[in-house]
Amino acid sequence: MHIAINGWFWDQPATGSGQYLRHLLASLCQVAPELNLSLVLPPHIQSPADLPDGVRAINAGRWAGKPGKVYFEQRAFAQAARQLQADIAHVPYWGTPLACPVKLVTTVLDVIPLLYPVYQSGFFTSLYTSLVGAAARGSNHLITISETAKLDIEEQLGMADEQIAVTYLAPDQRFHPRLGSQHDEAVREKYDLPERFVLYLGGFDWRKQVNMLLLAYTYVGEADGETFPLVIAGREPAYDNRLYPDLREYSRRLQIADYVRWIGFVDEADKPALYRLADVFVFPSLYEGFGLMALEAMASGTPVVTSNAIVFEEILEDAAYIVDNAREMAGAIIALLIQQPLRDAMINQGLALASRYSWRITAQETLAVYEQVMRGE
Repeated sequence: MHIAINGWFWDQPATGSGQYLRHLLASLCQVAPELNLSLVLPPHIQSPADLPDGVRAINAGRWAGKPGKVYFEQRAFAQAARQLQADIAHVPYWGTPLACPVKLVTTVLDVIPLLYPVYQSGFFTSLYTSLVGAAARGSNHLITISETAKLDIEEQLGMADEQIAVTYLAPDQRFHPRLGSQHDEAVREKYDLPERFVLYLGGFDWRKQVNMLLLAYTYVGEADGETFPLVIAGREPAYDNRLYPDLREYSRRLQIADYVRWIGFVDEADKPALYRLADVFVFPSLYEGFGLMALEAMASGTPVVTSNAIVFEEILEDAAYIVDNAREMAGAIIALLIQQPLRDAMINQGLALASRYSWRITAQETLAVYEQVMRGE
């Protein structure tokens, strides 16, 4: 079986789509070495040196930027799949071509732009969302990453249950309580991290609800903000619009700026150490397709507090402290900081839960989708 995979996000390993692409491709090579795998790359990614053994890379398309991305998705990738004589073209993110000359599988990680109109601001974004939404319905099969996301896809795209398969994500093996810990202090020094701290790592857009965490820290800071400051990690955007509210200004208005440290972008290689060094990881997002960062923290031996987003109840079960509001979030953070028996129990539950998720299983279930499509089911 020959699978052509859209590689647009290959050079973006810090994004969810980039991580999914890289882990899935490597795991498919392990579980099904007989597969013929071709990675179709846009023209700006030349001669990638980090491909798994046995994967062939080719370039297609003409331009970079937004117009180049649309051309690559809608024309160049589909043409390349035909020229390669692939059995299946797999688009591992929501960027499906309207027409494809070979059987088509699309992975839709989430449908956030359809659920929250704030993510459709601007003519191009609205038009693109309409295009890929219509195109996804023409796939032979869809894959998504949680039952929560599957229900939203069924509702928003009008897809039938049997057309959508769920394949969970998994933390990488490098997220571990001890493996690689000899580098932790170097990471602490690199980012000038305090001895004890609560961590947020992620994006800063509206649905991430970092404002809820900042509000929660008015209570935590009052209790002992100097001992347990809040470390906020991630590349900050241009603030002060509807999609990206000004969080730094909000922290100043809440009078907690003395307890908050903004460390900026974190190299992917440093993330396991960052999780291990933190006393608590907080993930207050309103909506996620899966919520992989929470599992990564658990796999690193760090207790987790999240919002009450439905997907967290599905994926994290009772291994995370799931809360409804900022006051409850503050209470959960303080409890995990000062109650060692509770902390130990949550760490053990998190480690046990994280171990149940595996990229090998994800690849096996994806292979089953390919086989189902080849059978015409």
